[in-house]
Amino acid sequence: MSWMPSSDPIAGDAPSCDALDLVIVPRVRDLGDGFSVRRALPHGKRQMVGPFIFFDQMGPVQFMAGQGLDVRPHPHIGLATVTYLFDGAVMHRDSEGNALEITPGAMNLMTAGRGIAHSERSPLDARNGDAKGRMYGIQSWIALPAAHEEVDPSFQHFAAADLPMVEDRGIKARIIAGSAFGVKAPVGMLSDWLYAEVMLEEGAAAPLDADTEERAIYVVEGEVEIAGDLFEGPRLLIFRPGDRITVKARRPSRLMFLGGSALEGPRYIWWNFVSSRKERIEEAKEAWKAGRFPQVPGEHEFIPLPE
Repeated sequence: MSWMPSSDPIAGDAPSCDALDLVIVPRVRDLGDGFSVRRALPHGKRQMVGPFIFFDQMGPVQFMAGQGLDVRPHPHIGLATVTYLFDGAVMHRDSEGNALEITPGAMNLMTAGRGIAHSERSPLDARNGDAKGRMYGIQSWIALPAAHEEVDPSFQHFAAADLPMVEDRGIKARIIAGSAFGVKAPVGMLSDWLYAEVMLEEGAAAPLDADTEERAIYVVEGEVEIAGDLFEGPRLLIFRPGDRITVKARRPSRLMFLGGSALEGPRYIWWNFVSSRKERIEEAKEAWKAGRFPQVPGEHEFIPLPE
């Protein structure tokens, strides 16, 4: 997903639970063509949670007949994108020749490394105004370790049926990346990070692994209780290291567990570029402007470099 840098003030809640470090209220960002997202990261007080440097909630939205998501080809460096859907479909095409429809519950990890371009569009059969024309999900960016920022670009896809599921006493969790609830996802990673979708029935409770160095819970929908405090979605709850956390649903809730080991240092982020080196961002800007990025096969449109 393409995004623009912003200097807008970002709202946050003051946490009262001792284990909570920060509560972020996602801000609404208009991406154009009537499509908006709720952005939780990056935040004015917190750049990353583990390697997660960007976190957008898309929808829920129902596109009218003939309309859909149309993100023209745009570039990335120094990061990996994760597109995870609850509802709807997205057609992914990239400059490595990958063309695949992303569907709910699947894991889709595009590692940009030294540079990739891609487009994201609603499939043609999702533009007739029916249920497939919905859009609801999360797009996140994973900043790459400095030693792997310039790796060759790649794409991994795992269907929903290929990802481990845990179901127990009102908990239903899909492990998207890393390890949680005693099971591990098959996705290959360049650093240590965790990502899971957790569905809780009313009254059900789930633990958040205390061994994860940096961790957070994104409350997509519903209401949860943590150490006596109540939180409604959407909220990003960032926790201090080491504390044992249990989250209990006051009503049926959908959560995303995320986090991982902290990277070796901060990152520069501008438009769709992430790097540990400011000069690398400038190189990427000039390369896109000059047309030196590889093209997405079959696509002739592109998003110009923001001025």
